[in-house]
Amino acid sequence: MDSITPNHDPERLSNEDLLSQYAELLAGFTRKHNLISPNTVPEIKQRHIEHCLMLAAKSFPAGSRVVDWGTGGGLPAIPLAIRFPDVQFTAIDAVEKKILAVRAMVRKLGLVNLDTWHGRAEEWTGWAHFSVSRATAPLETLWSWHHRVAESMQASPPESWRPGLICLKGGRLDEEIATLKASFPSVEVTLTPLAAHYASKFFEEKYIVEMCKI
Repeated sequence: MDSITPNHDPERLSNEDLLSQYAELLAGFTRKHNLISPNTVPEIKQRHIEHCLMLAAKSFPAGSRVVDWGTGGGLPAIPLAIRFPDVQFTAIDAVEKKILAVRAMVRKLGLVNLDTWHGRAEEWTGWAHFSVSRATAPLETLWSWHHRVAESMQASPPESWRPGLICLKGGRLDEEIATLKASFPSVEVTLTPLAAHYASKFFEEKYIVEMCKI
């Protein structure tokens, strides 16, 4: 996989071109490595890529650093790296075959603003202004990972996320939020239901969860 190189100039491809190429790569690697549920491959753009791009509803400031906990098949790190080329992303996963697949896809797509790290989240020694995640771990665990590596930054522009953890979650979150608050009472939690903005049944009971230190 280390020999895979981009077959295009990424600067000449639009975001949509790169996202389409990523969808093809993700489908292909899933047949070999089961990166996503095989029965979701026919709907890969909506159920995986468009879902992750909900995190682009606001921007990440240029020059900021974002870590993706439990990236799996590069979700949401790769779609976000395509959408925000001036932001540096790190994709982390404890499963080596997944990181090798993500690394290969990143090289094929020519994404110079995304690096990878194989290992347990609590052992990563880097730093970030923002954390993102998609259905990886309970909110308390995610915040503990973010809190450990978080670096402060100047106030974000109004159209940007506030520094903190922004993740995609589904189902009832009352217990997770209560557990988070019990351990980290200074964390502010904001839920944005996706069903309010998207009519598809796929987005029912799905949320963007934004967590920031008060």
